[in-house]
Amino acid sequence: MKKIETNYKTTVEFYDLDPMNVVWHGNYIRYLEAARCDMLEKIGYTYEDMRKENNAYPVAKMELKFIKSATFKQRLNVKTTLQELEPALIIKYEITDEETGKKLFQAQSMQIRVNIETGETIYNASESFLKKIEEYKE
Repeated sequence: MKKIETNYKTTVEFYDLDPMNVVWHGNYIRYLEAARCDMLEKIGYTYEDMRKENNAYPVAKMELKFIKSATFKQRLNVKTTLQELEPALIIKYEITDEETGKKLFQAQSMQIRVNIETGETIYNASESFLKKIEEYKE
């Protein structure tokens, strides 16, 4: 499988902060979700494309490592790396400060393909997803 890496940029907004004036821990997952959607868009196989094929990729597992808190107006880069497609979609994430490159957070998600109508687990990627991966150009 072709290794795919993409970068997604975001800025920490006031509403992302907790009472300690750092990013509330749950918002990191929102950053990951935005970066994952961005990567799928760049590949050309979005959640809407999945739905048209009667597929869903719900998150089955996430591993999170908080390294250093992000702060108000900090510019972040979220690097996503597609690790595996089969038997599950596995993506690694790394959030860094855009200016300094210092690592703030890292994570990995595992998503399992399921048939939307039946809920049946499917342990291989669809042909159209595999084709988009092979056609992908950085």
